[in-house]
Amino acid sequence: MRNGCVECANGMELISPTEIAKERVLSVQEYTRLAVQSIANIFRKPLYVADMVQQADLIGWGSLPIVVLTGFFTGGVLALQTSNTLERFGSITLIGQLVSTSMVRELGPVLTGLMVAGRNASGMASELGSMVVTEQIDAMRALGTDPMKKLVTPRVTATVFMLFFLTIISDLVGIVGGLFIAKLILTLDASQYLHNAWQSLVFQDVFMGLIKPVIFGFIIATVGCYYGMNSRGGTQGVGRATTQAVVATSVFILIVDLLVTKLLMAVLSYR
Repeated sequence: MRNGCVECANGMELISPTEIAKERVLSVQEYTRLAVQSIANIFRKPLYVADMVQQADLIGWGSLPIVVLTGFFTGGVLALQTSNTLERFGSITLIGQLVSTSMVRELGPVLTGLMVAGRNASGMASELGSMVVTEQIDAMRALGTDPMKKLVTPRVTATVFMLFFLTIISDLVGIVGGLFIAKLILTLDASQYLHNAWQSLVFQDVFMGLIKPVIFGFIIATVGCYYGMNSRGGTQGVGRATTQAVVATSVFILIVDLLVTKLLMAVLSYR
């Protein structure tokens, strides 16, 4: 055994479980430090407002088409799929209520987060990873600029801010998609659909639907930046970091969604 590894017959190294555990703990530690520092940098000057605005434009406006398409067709499919079941119980007029609560409480934040993660977490990882392997990050440090404050904090701030509004747009477009199906295919009254969709929403639903994108936005930006800032191994390493960023972000969003939903249901006393 040498440095916690064993040489295989073909020359490859087998990493011991101890080394794997150390690497995982170190990764968690480095990610936590990056996440905390990205928040702390907001309260230190300079703020790099121009970078924040640029990232907000890239993340928000650039993700708008895919978010609109996802929200519209999700609302339409949700209305179409549930119409058969509701019709069996004579409650087909409740489609507006079902679509609005489902989109606002759960589907809107989660699907928007996943779409933005696929587009922007990979972009952050590849962009920052390319800067790492080409030693631009080292040059930035040599010039006295903090890479965390210049590169990471603007991306985190912009992602959290824009994902909040992208989720609202996704919710509204999803309700419109359900209206489209309810009116043209199910021949329901549009005013009744909108009335049920509006009246069914309560404070708990809206609060849950608006707190999730803030958390998801923070996860997307910090995970994407973490994998980008820790890229190693040239262009192949950047490719691996990009893939890992998308996978890790998607998994974290789904796990955190379950935990946040359970916590908020307990705090807000859902019945």
